[in-house]
Parts: sequence; structure tokens; C-alpha cells
Amino acid sequence: MNGKLYLVATPIGNLEDISLRAIRTLKDCDLILAEDTRKAGILLKHYEITKKMYSHHGFNEHQATPEIIRWLKTGTKICLITDAGTPGISDPGFLLLRECIAQDIEIESIPGASALLPALVNSGLPCDRFCFEGFLPVKKGRFTRLQILAKEERTLVFYESPHRLLKTLEEFIQVFGESRKGSISRELTKIYEETKRGPLYELKEYFTKNTPKGEFVICISGFDSKNPTEISLENSIIEHEIEE
Repeated sequence: MNGKLYLVATPIGNLEDISLRAIRTLKDCDLILAEDTRKAGILLKHYEITKKMYSHHGFNEHQATPEIIRWLKTGTKICLITDAGTPGISDPGFLLLRECIAQDIEIESIPGASALLPALVNSGLPCDRFCFEGFLPVKKGRFTRLQILAKEERTLVFYESPHRLLKTLEEFIQVFGESRKGSISRELTKIYEETKRGPLYELKEYFTKNTPKGEFVICISGFDSKNPTEISLENSIIEHEIEE
């Protein structure tokens, strides 16, 4: 009899942002796969959970997946957690999930914290329909992706790291136009949580003066076909600069 894979969402900062169901599932499983066992250990210790842990991250998930599948086929109940938020959302988990489906192994998702929704709701931008992009490609295909998104009418949501934030905002200004409205949230649920709203040029000015720290969620208003203000996307200089 096959075991079962549980995808367990964990807090993105505040350790209290975890469900009773998630705690019970972590306590009842046979072992836990963690993106970073050290970070996971802080959460598990806080809730007095003592289980075997194995590393499962972006650098080993291809090699580790066959062995995990073998464990599951022998009846093992396994929880997968990442450093923060929901497994598979810009985090490891998709490859293992896909293989479990192919092998007819049962999967259960335990919902919980995610940086995406709080940032979107806090943005003040329309959130009835939105387009989640996660992290943009670092180099190859970056401009092409932005070019496609320039005429997207839904609110756009991106993840970004602190050392790339200013460069990304500059690219957004070049492609979407400096007056496009945006919102940037950082350190959600943590002590220094902050959300800044305004035109893209104002957001860039603010984070130029205030060194970006923490993890960022960027929300950008969708393209307004009735009042277009975006610059031409036929500028080959912009394409060259972004691809470089």
C-alpha cells in the first residue's frame, strides 16, 4: 500500500501563522522533507515536533525524487515543507508532485501562509483577477517576458530579491512606463513589514534612497487600454539593455 505526500504550507515570518491541521500533520507523518533543515528546525522546535528530516531543495530534487518515491511506495507518510510559504510556489515541490501523480501516489495539500495574497490585497490594486509571475528569468527571455506582460490587463505580481530590486524596477519603468501604478511589500508578517505604493518612478526613488532589505513582492497595475501611457516596445536599445 502506497504512503502519502503532504504539501504543508509554513509561516513566511511570524511563527503563529500556521494552522492546527498543519501542526497535526507534521506530528503524524513518518518523515519531513525540508528545503533547509536548519530553518525548518526552528519551526519544528517551536511546536515540539520531533521527526526525521531530509534535505529537499532545488539542487538535489532531481536526484532525490526516485528515492522518495520508493519510500512512498512502501507506505511512508511524508511531509514536504519549504523555507516559507507553500511548496511548489516559486519553491521546490513541483517535480516531486508531478512524479507522485504519475505513480498514482496520493497527495494532500495543507493550505496556509503565502506572501502572494497578503501583498496583493495590501496593494490596493484590483485583485479580483491577477497574473502571478513569481521570479522573472534572470537573463535569457527576460525582456521577451516583460514585452508579453506589457499589455496584460490584470494586476501583475512578481517576487524579487533585494539585490535585484532596483534593476528590476528600472526595467519595469522602461517597459511599462514610469507612471504605471505599483505596490512593493517586504518582510511580510515580520517586525519590519513595509508596503510602499505609488507610480513606478516613485517606488524606484524610494528604494534608491532606502537600501532594499528582505524579500519583496511587487504588484503592478494592469495595462489600461483606455488610457495607455506605456512607451513603445519596439525600442531595440531597451531590449539589448535588459537582455544583457
